[in-house]
Amino acid sequence: MTLAAAIEAVFADCFYQDYRTRLRGGAREPLYEPFPAGDAVIHYREDFAASALHEVAHWCIAGDERRKLEDYGYWYAADGRNAELQRAFETVEVRPQAVEWHLALAAGVAFRVSVDNLDAPAGAGDGFARAVLCQARGFCSAALPARAEAFRKALARRFGGPADPGIEAFQLPGSEADGR
Repeated sequence: MTLAAAIEAVFADCFYQDYRTRLRGGAREPLYEPFPAGDAVIHYREDFAASALHEVAHWCIAGDERRKLEDYGYWYAADGRNAELQRAFETVEVRPQAVEWHLALAAGVAFRVSVDNLDAPAGAGDGFARAVLCQARGFCSAALPARAEAFRKALARRFGGPADPGIEAFQLPGSEADGR
């Protein structure tokens, strides 16, 4: 079983019965599809564990009404975003990426902040990375959203991640805490 498939199984164990939602890899692009009369599906890229965790993070944050909308009703602009669109993207991505970081730590999956824009100039995401770090650390004292916390705990049990990570678990590459 691949890591991504194991993450799918943990997700199903945690949420299928109550939310009738499945996590499914193999997609060219991530997409959330609600199905009021059947199963909702969170599609993630290919068999990438990081993509699965990122898409689950969005689902964990989305409220009841957003989970009734395709892709939770969010817009998405692909690579090549101008500065204004990039700022808008970063504004809505801080919380999901901070949740993803907690999930990744629990599952033993490498995490990196993503500006999701190949055309972004070098260093353009530094402020965004600091915002994600601040939010990830903030979740150590102010709890994760309930579904995210349940999934984090289940991932930690399955993969041996930390049961209750402290703020020291969250460091950006090149920061003093990691010796660079």
